[in-house]
Amino acid sequence: MRREDIERLGLNFGIKIPEKRRVGHTEFLGNAGAILEVKRASPSKGDIAPDLDPVGLATTYAEAHAQAVSVLTEGNFFKGSLRDLIAVADLMEKRRQQGLHACAVLRKDFLLYEDEIDIAYRCGADAVLLIARILDDEQLVRMAKRAQSFDMQAFVEVREKDDFRKLSVVTSALGAGAAKTIVAGVNSRDLATFRTDLLIPASVRSKLPAKAVFESGILSAGDAAYARSLGFTGILVGEAVAKNPPLAKEVVVAFESGCENARGKFWKKFAERRATRRPLVKICGITRVEDGMLAAELGADMLGFVFSNTKRLTTEEFVRSFKERLLRSARNDKSETPILVGVITDPNSEEGKTAIKLAREGILDAVQFHGIEPSAADTGLAHYCAARIGSPEDFQTVADLRTHGEPRILLDAKVEGIPGGTGKTIPESLLREKAGDLPLWLAGGITPENVDTICEKFHPELIDVSSGVEDAPGIKNSEKLKALFAAL
Repeated sequence: MRREDIERLGLNFGIKIPEKRRVGHTEFLGNAGAILEVKRASPSKGDIAPDLDPVGLATTYAEAHAQAVSVLTEGNFFKGSLRDLIAVADLMEKRRQQGLHACAVLRKDFLLYEDEIDIAYRCGADAVLLIARILDDEQLVRMAKRAQSFDMQAFVEVREKDDFRKLSVVTSALGAGAAKTIVAGVNSRDLATFRTDLLIPASVRSKLPAKAVFESGILSAGDAAYARSLGFTGILVGEAVAKNPPLAKEVVVAFESGCENARGKFWKKFAERRATRRPLVKICGITRVEDGMLAAELGADMLGFVFSNTKRLTTEEFVRSFKERLLRSARNDKSETPILVGVITDPNSEEGKTAIKLAREGILDAVQFHGIEPSAADTGLAHYCAARIGSPEDFQTVADLRTHGEPRILLDAKVEGIPGGTGKTIPESLLREKAGDLPLWLAGGITPENVDTICEKFHPELIDVSSGVEDAPGIKNSEKLKALFAAL
């Protein structure tokens, strides 16, 4: 459709544009921060804010101290135009002249030709989006070089495996200038299915250059803090702030006040492991060395140690000694050792404090907050949350956790008075009705006998098994463990 529009209307889409650039320049993502979007609609959501005023919205973004404003100029599905780009660039020039904070301006569109870079420059853009998926190697290089000739940044969006090869090609072609010209972005939304997965950016952060942007899926300040914890230089936020402009300040502050931390390191490690197989397996309630070592040998991805006053309660000394044993057995290849998790139900108890201490020291890779939310002091701690599910209302807890930036939530069967390891399963009807598109982490009642059926029905990303492979609480049965992995 875009090619047809260009053939009919020209590269300026019938809009009168300046003969030469008339505004100054601000480096795109010169500092870490948020890129907020002027966006009326999208293919996945339809109308978002059809009556928005681009200048008014961009003013709100600038006053929130966004680093950049992304202007959609595609008309068919996003209902944008080059007029929006010109208006926002003129606004930023006025702000510069008045000594006010001015954002860099990004032209976001399905750009296909080098001459579109010239048009974006004349309209006042400081950067242009280049989607690797729709450009071949030669065209991507030519367009990035054209941007470089105007001292503009090329914001190269990648997601598929071949996109990263293209990113390498264009980076090599630009040589020493690539560090200043290229900013890479990874879209958490699959453009083919429109599904969003906040772990996609985590899984590829190590493949991206220093300046990298987390695109799509940022709906709250919690999501912004999560993206920052992964080490991203920027976030691109569209729908959430276009529909609710006051959210802009919260998102900007949450991102800029955050930092790369242990939480992000955990999610990157998990996401990279997830890319190799599914479902991932967590064996929980380890209290004996031989059980943990056998589970690791069989291929467990995570091992859980309970720091709550139950029959599976473990100790600091046991976890420390087990970690040493595990690392000795791994010798030179420690990348495949299981992720070690401390499960807590009360962060203020002595057991909970011990698990948090071990996680801060790096003995444990993460803490599982089971049936509770992490406190503000623990948000930078490597962690994830588990919600106890027994009724439709319990899924509100899941929604609340997502709003606070939790990319995954473990769903465990709820039995009153027992925090976990109950052997009960979550009713299938609840999962089908309420789980939605969130990749499932499932716990509760999973056994060697039913694991195949559960995986076939729900395709979980992770299963958490405890009582299903035990002879007694905390005492694993080696034959049951072997049978579980054989079934998978």
